Amino acid sequence: MANFILCLNLISTWYMVGLIWMVQVVHYPLFANVSAENYVEYQQLHERYITPVVGVPMIIEIVTAILLLSYLPKGVSATWVWVALILLFVVWLSTAFLQVPCHAKLNIAFDADAHRRLVDTNWIRTVCWTLRGVLVAWFVFGQNITTLPVVPVE
Repeated sequence: MANFILCLNLISTWYMVGLIWMVQVVHYPLFANVSAENYVEYQQLHERYITPVVGVPMIIEIVTAILLLSYLPKGVSATWVWVALILLFVVWLSTAFLQVPCHAKLNIAFDADAHRRLVDTNWIRTVCWTLRGVLVAWFVFGQNITTLPVVPVE
């Protein structure tokens, strides 16, 4: 059971790491290039389409992150599991109190200040998810790094 939870957590976390980097570097900056007459519809469609893409893995990630406290990975300190969970709480708080309000403003019309704030504050999630991804990968692979097969380079 513990391995299953840890694997789900690793998969959902790294899915979100990849997604947040794409959103940060590509998707959010492109909001500024949508025409004014199409912007509100674009923003509303963005929210409708992105919600299941991020919502399901975020739920899986937070549930499995909390479960890891009860199913502590072998060789991993509870302190590190808490650090990873705190990083995830920061992501959720940033989403609720920084990114969601920016999207709410952008649902009315393009607002350059709201857009800049969205891109700038999204770095909080990008950095936290990346750090979390490294930690969770360490939970899985770091303990056994010396037992991983080595492929000789010729």
